[in-house]
Amino acid sequence: MPESADPRRSRAPRRRTAGAVLCAPVGLLVALLPTGSAAADDVAAPYGEPTTRCEITDPRLPELSGLASAGESMLAMNDGGDRAEVLVLDGACAVGEVRTAEVDPYDPEDLALAADGTIWLADIGDNAQSRETVALIGLRPDGTTVLTRLTYPDGAHDAEALLLAPDGTPYLVTKEVLGASSVYRPDAPLADGATVPMSEVAALGFTLTGTPGGPVGRAGQLLVTGGAVSADGSRIALRTYTDAYVWPLSGSDVAGALAGPPVRVPLPEAPQGEAIAFAANDRDLLVAGEGLPAVVTQVSATGDLTGAAPAEPTEAAAGSLATAGGVEPLTAGLVAAAVATVLVWVGGKLRRRPA
Repeated sequence: MPESADPRRSRAPRRRTAGAVLCAPVGLLVALLPTGSAAADDVAAPYGEPTTRCEITDPRLPELSGLASAGESMLAMNDGGDRAEVLVLDGACAVGEVRTAEVDPYDPEDLALAADGTIWLADIGDNAQSRETVALIGLRPDGTTVLTRLTYPDGAHDAEALLLAPDGTPYLVTKEVLGASSVYRPDAPLADGATVPMSEVAALGFTLTGTPGGPVGRAGQLLVTGGAVSADGSRIALRTYTDAYVWPLSGSDVAGALAGPPVRVPLPEAPQGEAIAFAANDRDLLVAGEGLPAVVTQVSATGDLTGAAPAEPTEAAAGSLATAGGVEPLTAGLVAAAVATVLVWVGGKLRRRPA
């Protein structure tokens, strides 16, 4: 029997949210949100037009949630499964090697490649916000594994983004319906079988941008769905369903980097974009999402990334939400929260059921 990443129960089969179930309530709520860009001046000038790198058609990757570069190859993982599994993709998105571990994850959402070759899977999804612990699962190059459980200092959170600093320190970024995401870091080194408490080290605030895409309408502009750190340690990226945000990184001070202003990159419209990675050149962005075929889109850096910054930095509070179209920020935030809450509740009921 494989070890479970959630100590309370083994993993039950996943059930994807049916669009028809959510259509009516979401349509009514999203119609109240404004149109247009909330911060048009912060669009990234140093990034060019997106292009298709390749398409994933392999039936083993129907719910792509995590992506990382490994030289000219890519590492990909599903949002689901009853064991830890990473598929290695070539430049044409064809699956080659498959790496697995007999660990039964609860809800894996992101992955990262460490400098020592360990692949870290972030088993941190918690739509219902009911997990006592989340987990990081390491697949070492020698075939051994490590599983460390983590606890939040302020109760359960849903999260889908992992940032792995160059020194190997992991940071989890929560997925919040009002756009006020928190960043958490373990208080001690990861160790197999250990349960390590975390501390909040940074706060981020995402605004309504007007970029279309995602399964939850405009609320998706506020929800963090993936993260990446470039292999050379020079940049951090986070994405929502609709936009990417890029920060310069110095050393391994992820929290300090996130306190500065990012470059915002509007992404091509996608039904459920959850994965982001830096390409092998450590500058271009690679993004993808769930569904088959899954298009891996490359957004190439065309200028000096260190000198680019938005007109306004992100704020560390939901009250900073900027809107357009005559809707007050608080109203827009509450509607966005209602939309996402409905989806989270229904999705949680359908996607995770007690064993």
